[in-house]
Amino acid sequence: MTIIQEHRTEIRSGDIQYQVAVVTRSDGGEPDRVTVTVGGERPDGEPVVDGRLELEVASVATVAELLDTSLRTFAGGGTRRRSRGRPAQQGRPWTDEMDAELEARWLDGDSITDLARHFARTPGGIRARLPRVGCDPEHPGNHLPTPPSLREAEEGVD
Repeated sequence: MTIIQEHRTEIRSGDIQYQVAVVTRSDGGEPDRVTVTVGGERPDGEPVVDGRLELEVASVATVAELLDTSLRTFAGGGTRRRSRGRPAQQGRPWTDEMDAELEARWLDGDSITDLARHFARTPGGIRARLPRVGCDPEHPGNHLPTPPSLREAEEGVD
């Protein structure tokens, strides 16, 4: 299996450190599996949270909504309704082909609004993805500048 994308988050609440890791996996093509690992422990190492979910990519949005609703209800926070206008691809993994198309369209001058509409994502999701494909979200049509620490290495290449 090849890891396609990984996201880790840690947060401290009181004296407990919580971690969540989300990894998309594939058998060579499009991502087909998502693994969610949740952990949390007290300072003495005693676990308070420990779990793992294996999901098909197609079920991630539904399971996320189910967990959100169920946990909020259990915690007494009520439920949070999603707007009906939520983009179809919001929260789904990006493919190499989508990344290449995003870069090409940005360099051709497409706006963030146009890209969000085309990829069925939010404008914030597009702005967050642009640097991952080497594009500068603050300067339409441009790649990110090469950081000074890498400029000398590039200049030495003929």
